[in-house]
Amino acid sequence: MWKRTAPVTLVETKEAVVKRLGVVLLGAVLLAAGILLLVLPGPGLLLVLAGLVTLASEFPKLKRYVDPVRHRAMKAAERSVASPLRVAVSVATSLALIAAGVLWSIMRWLPFAGWSTGTSLILSGLILLGLLGWSYRNLRVRSSSPRSRN
Repeated sequence: MWKRTAPVTLVETKEAVVKRLGVVLLGAVLLAAGILLLVLPGPGLLLVLAGLVTLASEFPKLKRYVDPVRHRAMKAAERSVASPLRVAVSVATSLALIAAGVLWSIMRWLPFAGWSTGTSLILSGLILLGLLGWSYRNLRVRSSSPRSRN
């Protein structure tokens, strides 16, 4: 009649809470960074999308915002590789960020000098290069196909 199940232990509950807290914290950080990068140089919409997807795994009501943001982010990524000039400017910007990161790491007279600032600049440049490479490889083909022009 009554099916007996194993009792939920306190350790399982703590693990679930820690996992959920980690997912929520990661999603919130990605979302906040994306919102900042909407006005600062960087891949703002892609980070907003990553934050929304992460948060939607814990809060299902956020799933309705994922598709519109995904559509806008993919359109922006397609525009970023639409012409050789845009690709060249993006590559130059990412290399400039990496160079600035190295300089900020070793030149102590610069404002906010140190490895923390330098590392964040280098990481930003590498992320920009990675996203640019992904966009070029995956979206450049799509934007040049006849089906995407409709």
